Amino acid sequence: MSDQTNAHNQAKLSSARFSEATDAFVEAFTASIGFDQRLYKQDIQGSLAHAKMLAKVGILNEQELTDIESGLAQVQSDIEAGKMEWSIAQEDIHMNIEARLTDLIGVTGKKLHTGRSRNDQIATDIRLYLRDEIDDVILPELQRLREGLLGLAEREAEAIMPGFTHLQSAQPVTFGHHMLAWYEMITRDVERLQDCRKRLNTLPLGSAALAGTTYPIDRTLTAELLGFERISQNSLDGVSDRDFAIEFTAFASTLLMHLSRFSEELVLWTSAQFDFIDLPDRFCTGSSIMPQKKNPDVPELVRGKTGRVYGHLMSLLTLMKSQPLAYNKDNQEDKEPLFDTVDTVAGSLRAFADMVPAIEVKRENTYESARKGFSTATDLADYLVNKGLPFRDAHEAVGLAVAHGIETGQDLSEMSLDTLKRFHDTIESDVYDVLTLEGSVAARNHLGGTAPEQVKAAVKRARQAMAQG
Repeated sequence: MSDQTNAHNQAKLSSARFSEATDAFVEAFTASIGFDQRLYKQDIQGSLAHAKMLAKVGILNEQELTDIESGLAQVQSDIEAGKMEWSIAQEDIHMNIEARLTDLIGVTGKKLHTGRSRNDQIATDIRLYLRDEIDDVILPELQRLREGLLGLAEREAEAIMPGFTHLQSAQPVTFGHHMLAWYEMITRDVERLQDCRKRLNTLPLGSAALAGTTYPIDRTLTAELLGFERISQNSLDGVSDRDFAIEFTAFASTLLMHLSRFSEELVLWTSAQFDFIDLPDRFCTGSSIMPQKKNPDVPELVRGKTGRVYGHLMSLLTLMKSQPLAYNKDNQEDKEPLFDTVDTVAGSLRAFADMVPAIEVKRENTYESARKGFSTATDLADYLVNKGLPFRDAHEAVGLAVAHGIETGQDLSEMSLDTLKRFHDTIESDVYDVLTLEGSVAARNHLGGTAPEQVKAAVKRARQAMAQG
């Protein structure tokens, strides 16, 4: 931060009521300019809309509006060129920009704050910021990740792997089907984020400090200028509501929970014990002591970052739980958890969206793994049910066959017909059609099933749905 040492050389714009200067430590302790300066674009955007509204209702004249517009343009240019001298004495992004504007255009700069408070100003800035991040960064990265998952699912629609319950081999599935499960999770995350954005896109500006303003403001015009679909209906709630930040962080927590689950599987699958997939070297690192190591750092780090997002959600919930209406200084603490959540989500999504299309499946290894653990046992039970047995009787007969396989070291598909008939005499030679891995996955040819035909159809439907928005 530049020029903090000159903080006391600038008079506070809100200091007239006080009989002594703010303690230097307190001034630094209560200032937010160190982190809320990232809101400069949104603060200037909101001020421009507010100035246009003030001009329309006759509070500013046309020359004053022109001066404010040109002055704010210069302020933004200075900030983006690194020339802005941020001052702790001015506390926050709002007062720093207003002070600089007044330096540039004189007394007209002091008129900009007419009809508003920093309370409704910051509530507006944060909503504008979060809306921009959702629209410009997070939704596009979610889209890229979904497209990557669909591409991988289509490519591996026929690659057979073991499906697990309790991390034990359960039934054979296709790798493409597994990727579509990830796709479904991310799609629900997209829906949650879109739903969050609807409530986020509400204008609080015009609520002023807490009770509204006596000036003849036109909030409808301000909302139109800023692209807000709704206007807050209660000034007390308008300045103090942070539900949207909590809701976004709840979305982020669910998303990171999903990414953490994906990460866990990727870490397992890249291990020598599984060896299902290979991640390109650009997503991995080595060891400082063990030359053979190739560590899946990207999924491990995303898995680790999940905890910090959970923590931010709890921080915001705790921040808000005891606040009386309306605005309180506590709310200065809403920004750093929110900013870090946005950064963490954006980075994690970018990493996954880049990495997923590059996953290389070791199909021979996944196939051989699916052959272990009697993964077609349920298929044999279903076969017996189709021969007329009650399911529980079929279940018991197959259990005995599995026990025999464990004892002899044979998979069900490796047992002779005579051996299988010992467990039920209705078993015929056609049983081998269902005991193969290919037969097992192909038999689940229904909506939501793992059959390659269904995987390809699901990919097609998903792409159509994404194209429709």
